[in-house]
Amino acid sequence: MFSDRAPPPNIPEKSIVQRPGKMAVVPRSDAAAADQTTAPAQALASAPRVSGIDKALAEKKKNAEAAEAAKRKADEDRVTAAKADNCQRARSAKAGLDSGVRLARVNAKGEREVMDDAARMVETKRIQSIIDTDCK
Repeated sequence: MFSDRAPPPNIPEKSIVQRPGKMAVVPRSDAAAADQTTAPAQALASAPRVSGIDKALAEKKKNAEAAEAAKRKADEDRVTAAKADNCQRARSAKAGLDSGVRLARVNAKGEREVMDDAARMVETKRIQSIIDTDCK
């Protein structure tokens, strides 16, 4: 009989199989003892080999790396497209400045101003720097 309570005082000590916190002491024959010593070695030999790698975790990690690579590629593609667009716009603006046509722009007050030669030079240098950085 098993219980979570201590045995009553009238039970003899030889009838108690296990005390709380101690290993069970069960008498056995010499043949059983010899069989017990070889059993752990046989159990280890027949146990499945554990590689130490969790396949599900490895798959998750692989998927996360693939998603990160796809995100990086999408970001690079977006930046490349923006640079190409900036390059095309800068080249169009430079062609307009180089044509010699009168250009006007709106100032901070909302008034329209015609660009003089000094403003054209400043704007040409600014647009050329954009072309140098984005049109590679």
